[in-house]
Amino acid sequence: MAKVEIYTKAFCGYCHRAKRLLEGKGVEFEEFDITMGGPKREEMMQRKPDARTVPQIFIDDVAIGGSDELHALDRAGKLDPMLGL
Repeated sequence: MAKVEIYTKAFCGYCHRAKRLLEGKGVEFEEFDITMGGPKREEMMQRKPDARTVPQIFIDDVAIGGSDELHALDRAGKLDPMLGL
């Protein structure tokens, strides 16, 4: 199974939607809450310098983007192979 990481903020509907998709597929992921900023926000910015919104999703260290991009990959049938499903 692929390594999945997701940077989120509290009360973020897009974050909830992305996590729900991953959970529905039985995918385990590591979540980093950057609501209050801090070192994890800085880490996210280093990994994807143009990131200005959350969620930011990484699969096997590849930046996927946000919830819309994750769902687009799923609709196109490309997400499951990336996740190793």
